[in-house]
Amino acid sequence: MRDEDPDCVDLDLSGLKCPLPVLRTRKALRGLAAGQTLVVTCTDPLAALDIPNLVREEGARLDAAERLGGPPAVRLRFRITVSARPPHS
Repeated sequence: MRDEDPDCVDLDLSGLKCPLPVLRTRKALRGLAAGQTLVVTCTDPLAALDIPNLVREEGARLDAAERLGGPPAVRLRFRITVSARPPHS
């Protein structure tokens, strides 16, 4: 899913448990400019629900979500494009 695009940032959160994947993804999204892409890889099964909800809250776009591997080593990968964001509280 990784592009050779210089505007694409990889974030590997493998091994982290809820709520850390969402918190670190939020921090990364807020540090990127509109149009940049963030690829997040994680192993926490709850991220399958939490990351898409975060993307919607942040006003970004979820371009792809993949489930890689099988038990016991399931990884989730999300490709997110940052768009114009609402002001944060």
